[in-house]
Amino acid sequence: MRIIKKEGGTYHCISRTVQGRSLLEHREKAMFQKMLWQLADFSGLRIITYCLMSNHFHLLVEVPEAGAVDDAELVRRFQVLYPKPTRSTGLRAEDLRRLLADNGERGKALRDGLLSRMGDLSIFMKALKQRYSIWYNRTHETYGAFWAERFKSVIVEGRGFVLQVMAAYIDLNPVRAGLVTDPKDYLFCGYAEAVAGNQRALYGVERVMLAFNEAAAGYCPLAGYRAFLFDQGSRAVEGKATISREHAQRVIEKAQGRLSLASVLRCKLRFFGSGMILGSADFVHQLRKELKLEKTPSGRERKLGKVAIASLEGLNLLGRGVRGLKSGG
Repeated sequence: MRIIKKEGGTYHCISRTVQGRSLLEHREKAMFQKMLWQLADFSGLRIITYCLMSNHFHLLVEVPEAGAVDDAELVRRFQVLYPKPTRSTGLRAEDLRRLLADNGERGKALRDGLLSRMGDLSIFMKALKQRYSIWYNRTHETYGAFWAERFKSVIVEGRGFVLQVMAAYIDLNPVRAGLVTDPKDYLFCGYAEAVAGNQRALYGVERVMLAFNEAAAGYCPLAGYRAFLFDQGSRAVEGKATISREHAQRVIEKAQGRLSLASVLRCKLRFFGSGMILGSADFVHQLRKELKLEKTPSGRERKLGKVAIASLEGLNLLGRGVRGLKSGG
């Protein structure tokens, strides 16, 4: 499967365990969570939100435009990922700092090698999954593949309505699965970490909500997002659990008023995971042209699908052209 990449951008990524087995328990999720934040910091990517389930994970991640990384920042990121000397070289942060300052051949090679691993979604996801597989097999004394396949990714319009829908979809996964009735009670999602005060997770909430409320004096992004989550979580989705409307209304009223956004979260996983680009018509058309995606590898024209749900009016999906895609499934 071709992974669509662009300079900068926001992506929804999904990956599943081998055979869909429920391998991620509390301890396993906690380790994955730790690795996720470490690698995101090292790579220079920004996690907007995420959710770890027992047999898969969702990740909404922002890849910033390429920028310079000076040696001081390079050493800091190295120490985040390698708090102890690396096994292969025995290199410590102090050693790296000295080698970079000397600017000899080894220092230049180290600098180039580290920089080549930053700012790239595919490299980030590969490192995350490989690191985790090694830890899991070593810890559980097992061997073989942990992940079922290469991750799937969808380019998401990184602002406004579409970004809110996608973030809420991810944070509501444990509610829809019937694990909790309040997403703040599920430890392994971005929203719960934001409520707990994780500044990196709070960035994601602000990134999602301030797109609509930058000028509103005294506006609280976390309260606004909570109201939005409960509004969406109370909407019926076939075969999925919901938040009671009474509970949702109480939460919305406490969040300083209900958000004036006519959005309903009714898309299933196959809708968000089966396409290549999700957003407004202008966004999808522009990116399709920029990335030269007018045709499939076999030469067939890629069709732009409208989401066939009135409450999600305005969402457009560019399909992969592998099979017939039913929008709004």
